[in-house]
Order: sequence, then structure tokens, then C-alpha cells
Amino acid sequence: MLYDLHELQRTILAPLTAFTETGSQLFSNPYSPLAYTPLSRQFAAAYELAHRMGKDYEKPAWNLAATVIDGQDVAVTEETALAQPFCRLVHFRRDTSRQDPCILLVAPLSGHHATLLRDTVRTLLPAHDVYVTDWIDARMVPADQGTFSLDDYVHYIQTFLRHLGPETHVISVCQPTVPVLAAVSLLASHNDPCQPRTMTMMGGPIDTRNSPTQVNRLATTKSYAWFEDNLIHRVPARYPGAGRQVYPGFLQHAGFVAMNPDRHLKSHYDFYLHLLRGDDSDAEAHRRFYDEYNAVLDMPAQFYLDTIRTVFQEFRLPQGTWVIDGDRVEPAAIRRTALLTIEGELDDISGPGQTHAAQTLCKHLPDNLRESYTAPQCGHYGIFSGRRWRALVYPKLAAFIRAHA
Repeated sequence: MLYDLHELQRTILAPLTAFTETGSQLFSNPYSPLAYTPLSRQFAAAYELAHRMGKDYEKPAWNLAATVIDGQDVAVTEETALAQPFCRLVHFRRDTSRQDPCILLVAPLSGHHATLLRDTVRTLLPAHDVYVTDWIDARMVPADQGTFSLDDYVHYIQTFLRHLGPETHVISVCQPTVPVLAAVSLLASHNDPCQPRTMTMMGGPIDTRNSPTQVNRLATTKSYAWFEDNLIHRVPARYPGAGRQVYPGFLQHAGFVAMNPDRHLKSHYDFYLHLLRGDDSDAEAHRRFYDEYNAVLDMPAQFYLDTIRTVFQEFRLPQGTWVIDGDRVEPAAIRRTALLTIEGELDDISGPGQTHAAQTLCKHLPDNLRESYTAPQCGHYGIFSGRRWRALVYPKLAAFIRAHA
């Protein structure tokens, strides 16, 4: 019912959203006479801010049409290497004959689209052959495709690793560190030839008993039934996935904003001031960030609830109680896949020690196949996007991959 009410609200507000967009153009377009009236800039700024507060945000494009290799511009083509009902394995094929390390970059299925890792991909492209898990909005997956659980996520990772072959280097960012470690552990337990060459875990909840954050505390102070009763809803009839149970993106977005409401309020006020002052570059930076931040997807209900129970409430991975299809997940079985764990010193989503816990779990890895790094003055997003990612984290990661390639 809540999802249907949300859709009704969107429908009712659609004319107002269109009106504010038109108003912003009328008072800012140089071909409009209203743009030269007194207070036109104030009106245009107010209309645009209102429009952006109420508009729908679709999945952003990757916009990675080219990269630079050895000082030369090289075309990049986005193509689907493998399609599954809930995920596309996207290959950024570079127009070059170079044989660089193959990267499987596992994006989080935690509200935002995989394009949140655009800067990660852009930085990797000049020296790596990059594949990315591009998760599909669950409301767009027909109900006859069945459910999608955390165990299914693990199976998807195994399928992608087998598709790419044993020379693959897998990088997981945030939430997927858990299923990726499980997938590689199971491959190792069965001595599968497609075990990856290296695995890099970045800012993930491997063991949330270490330095619990606000996110972790929410998952432990509420019961499993509370999440099931309050956050799970059925997709309305207008979407291909009508009837599917999901954790809706609009609820996730509300949770994101609620974590730092003052910061977002200030950001929107600053955006209004940038428009008044004509600071176009700062205003455009705000648009780019919130075009990505506000674009959210619905998560399959079973996957979300499995994650709450397995990762945050019962700690099955670090406690050795996670069983998938009759096989116990045992990271100690990993003996030949090199491990790099990366944390941000100021990470307020995955606290200190949560990701490095993988080093303890992979206890049979020799010292020459393991490395850990904590990025100084770096928050959660900073370990995979922005200046600190490019200057501090990426050089460590690239050197690690090259050392074990």
C-alpha cells in the first residue's frame, strides 16, 4: 500500500514538477525576455531548486566513451558480456591490443546504481580490462523470474568468475565484500580452476562486530520481523515487476538522507547561492552529485532480508555458520588467491576493522599473498571515488594487482 501511495503522490506532483522546470527556464534562458527582469536570477534559482527536490531521477549513464592509454585517446565501448535476470555483466571494451589485467568490479546492490562506481571504472580503465556487475532495478524484473537471495548473489559472482576465467582480479566495494568472499571461499573449497588471481575488499561489512556504526546498530536493535513488516512492499502494477516484493528505493533514499540531514540541507542551500552568484561550475558539481545520489533502485526483498540476518544480526561469515547449498562457507580454504583489504580511516558506514577481518578469516593464506591498507583522512566514498581514491588508494590497488598478475 505504501508503494502505491508513493506512486499516487508522484502522479499528483508531476504537473508541479513540470511547472517548476519550465519556470526555471523562463527566468534563465537568454532567449526569454523574463530572464532580463528584476529578480530573474532569484526566481530561476528557486524554481530549479524546487524542481530538483521533486523530480524523478533515472539511472545515470556511465559516460565513459574514451580513456587515455600511453598518452593516446582510446575509444571505450560499453557492452553486455553476460546477462542474468537481476544483473548485467558490463564490459568496458577498449579499442586497444594491450593485454592488461582483467578486473571484475563487483558493485554494491544497496540502493544506488552501479554507476556510483563511475570514477572507480574511469581510473581503472587506462591499465585494466574492466567488467562491472550492473544490478537491475528489481521493479523492472518480471515476477516470473523468481526471487533473488543473498545465496543467489554468491552464485552470480561464481558465474561471472567462471565466465572470465582464472586470471581475473576481483574487486568488491562495500556490501559485496561478503558475498564475494563467500563465492571465492566456495570455489576454493571445491578446488575450482576459476578461483581469481586476487581479491580486493574495500570498505565492507565482513565482521560488523568490529567498531559498529550507526548502520550496524540499526540492524541489531530492530528485529528481523520489523524489517520484514515495515520495509518490504510490493511493486505497483505499472512496472514489469508488478507484485514482486522489494525494499523500495524511495525508502532507502529517505534512510540515506536521514543519516546526515543537516549536510544535505546545507548542500541544497549552497546550490541556491551558487545559482544566485552565477557560480556555474559549483552548481554543476552539485547537479552531478545529486543526479547520482538521488537515483535509487528497488532491492529484491529476499536479498535484503538475507543480508540483514546473515551479515548484521547473526554474523554467519565470521562465525563460520553460513551454509550455501549444503556447503559451509570457509574462507580458510582460500590458499592461492591474494587478498588486499582496504579501509577508510573516517569510514562511518563500515567501521575500522570490519574489512580487515577478512585477513583473519583467510588464515591459510601465506604472508606474501596478503596486504592491508587504511587510507588516512578518508571516508567511505573516498576509498573508491574522488581525489583520495585516485591519489592514495588506487596506486596501492594497482601495484597489488600487478605484483600478483
